[in-house]
Amino acid sequence: MSTSRPLRADARRNREALLTTAREMFLGGEADTGVEEIARQAGVSVGTLYRHFDTREALIEAVYRQEVDELCAAPAELLAQHTPDEALRRFLLLLVDHAAIGKGMAEALESIMTTDSPIFDDGRTRMEQSLDQLLAAGAAAAAIRDDVTGRTLLRAMGGVCEMRATNGWQEEAQQITAILFDGLRHGATRAR
Repeated sequence: MSTSRPLRADARRNREALLTTAREMFLGGEADTGVEEIARQAGVSVGTLYRHFDTREALIEAVYRQEVDELCAAPAELLAQHTPDEALRRFLLLLVDHAAIGKGMAEALESIMTTDSPIFDDGRTRMEQSLDQLLAAGAAAAAIRDDVTGRTLLRAMGGVCEMRATNGWQEEAQQITAILFDGLRHGATRAR
């Protein structure tokens, strides 16, 4: 639910408690948890939950959107703290972590996959833009080849992260990501 005016401090705290609780429950494998239990665990009434989120699906979308927001805020912070190529490497590993979070929320997210929600398209677009930002910085520093787009790299990472159904997938995905990153650095000076 979006409002045109800012939330009061107590309403903001309630909303954050609901999001935090729902996220923990979904990631903990409790995807089928009802809104009553989420509200109870968050220490608020069901009415308060529904004042913030019209439906259970709206709550799930908000949790997912928060995950994407945190992920897509990372490039600026990474570029401020690391060289462009190291910032890109770290972000690629964050994408693997994000896929792990997505796996934990997969059942909950299934309830909105059949709707007309633009949340997944919006999330992909924002992740592509984050990768474009990191790739451009790496190319400008002649540390990353300049012929790869964020869209292409996100598609490659999507393939890497599709292995989620197997045991030990995350470690293997990190290894494949390291190989992919080495390929992004290969020929960087020749590409310029």
